[in-house]
Amino acid sequence: MSLPSPERPRVPTITIGLRAHPTTAPLQPATDDRPAVSSPVGMLLATMYAAPDGAAVFEFKLEDSRIEAIRIPAATEPRPADALWQHTCFEVFMGVKGEPGYREFNFSPSGQWAIYDFRACRERSEDYAADAAPELRFAQDDNAAWLEARVPSAALPAVPPGTELEIGLAAVIERKDGELEYWAVQHVAEQPDFHARNSFVLMLKTWAEPDCKK
Repeated sequence: MSLPSPERPRVPTITIGLRAHPTTAPLQPATDDRPAVSSPVGMLLATMYAAPDGAAVFEFKLEDSRIEAIRIPAATEPRPADALWQHTCFEVFMGVKGEPGYREFNFSPSGQWAIYDFRACRERSEDYAADAAPELRFAQDDNAAWLEARVPSAALPAVPPGTELEIGLAAVIERKDGELEYWAVQHVAEQPDFHARNSFVLMLKTWAEPDCKK
């Protein structure tokens, strides 16, 4: 099976590599006969862009990876679910510069998803309910896996068009040996912490109609 080709509009995109937290336990320790294998993941790339319909699109791709050594949640009915981070899932954090609040998105290969709103670091807004659901697509083959999450504008923070959002991209990879690997663009603490605001190191400008007069 071949993975689908991304169907992207002609808009600016950002692609960046994620890396595992330094505390990640090796998949296979070194022996006299072979070197250590640090992870079943060869490369984890993330791409994001603002779509003309106001959505934000995030793509995560495992490349040159030992997919057989990773636990991939089985496909199920698309719906919201909690604790997706206990298994393989991909995550996006976004906030407005200068404001303490932010939003967390969890995307599972199963098709399940979660959106959480926070007033400040780990201070969750319990009364928050998402106004719209993301659309997820997932595919895998022998050495690669790909997930696309299209987040509609109604699920994004309420900001004017053209606002730059601070973004953190991350992933949890569950291995067949039971270990969890924590991947992010930047790790800023001794233990994995995707909520650390200084790890939101990317910027995504929400869609705004081009000014043809310029």
